[in-house]
Amino acid sequence: MPSGDIVETEAAAEGLTKSPLLVLDRVRSFLDEHGLGSGDLRARRIGEGGGSNFTFLLERDGGPFVLRRPPRPPLPPSAHDVVREARLQLALRAAGFARLPTIVAVCVDESVLGVPFYVMTYLDGYVPTDELPPGLEDELARRRLGDDLVDVLVEIHAADVTTPGLAAFARPGSYNERQVRRFAQLWDINKTREIPKVEEVGAWLGDNVPKPLPPTAVHGDFRLGNTMVTLDEPSRIAAVLDWEMGAIGDPRADVGYLLATYSEPGGTPNPLGTSPVTAQPGFPSKEELVERYVGRSGRAVEQLHWFEGLALWKAAVFCEAIYGRFVRGELGAEDERAARFEEGVPYLADAAFGAISRA
Repeated sequence: MPSGDIVETEAAAEGLTKSPLLVLDRVRSFLDEHGLGSGDLRARRIGEGGGSNFTFLLERDGGPFVLRRPPRPPLPPSAHDVVREARLQLALRAAGFARLPTIVAVCVDESVLGVPFYVMTYLDGYVPTDELPPGLEDELARRRLGDDLVDVLVEIHAADVTTPGLAAFARPGSYNERQVRRFAQLWDINKTREIPKVEEVGAWLGDNVPKPLPPTAVHGDFRLGNTMVTLDEPSRIAAVLDWEMGAIGDPRADVGYLLATYSEPGGTPNPLGTSPVTAQPGFPSKEELVERYVGRSGRAVEQLHWFEGLALWKAAVFCEAIYGRFVRGELGAEDERAARFEEGVPYLADAAFGAISRA
């Protein structure tokens, strides 16, 4: 069983100066109460580090399961709301979008871990980030995966937002205006230093907000690295993960984010450095992604440069929050990668400025 400040038993946790992310005794009792497996519990951290929400693999008889929880408090307002994230996924499934993990329990009682969390059934698959799984060696297979990345986004945007579960997430007013306002406020809370480009981009976005399209479900962080494929069918996406930024809003926000975080074959790496595998031959170009989205959705997507700029600007604000937790010592040694945001945040701000300059 891992130890340190990541996973601890209740007795060991009492002696730590930094609260553990997982206390096995308490999690085991929670699972028992919900009839989720039996016997001893083993846990280990999975997924990417860096200071956003944390994911753990839980192994016991009748499992395995996956637990998702936010970072240690204090947290910025409205950020890392895993209960909301879980409820959005449950609402999406009820509205007809099925490529999701199956959520089996949600804990709002903060006495268990000090924060809310939720538990999902385990999906045995592969998240394509730095490498591709077996079965995607040829260009045709990679093209099918790239096409399905667009198709799954079309499916998300086709979910019926008038169903009671999704309608509960709708908010009055402009989603686009609200995004700019919220992240400008988060920048004031998150920033550890002055980065003028962040404020310049935010001001331009606020002065040039596009008129909204009819609202859809929006993932908010849609990229290949937030999906999972199965080893027996690696060219098809089995599940879309990480719904922390999900909402009801303008579908172009997802299309713009996908373009901003996509590395196309023969192109330059994307500013976030996410999912570099799509630079391999066979994956669609950015232009082909947009063409397929428009053709499959029947939805026009003008002013995408505004949404690409929004995506990169939001990423700068979000990464500054992670960097702030790193410099304040709120992250563990396992998240040393957050140090890269010292240079990464200004780089993202420059990329966002470049995107809006093309508008």
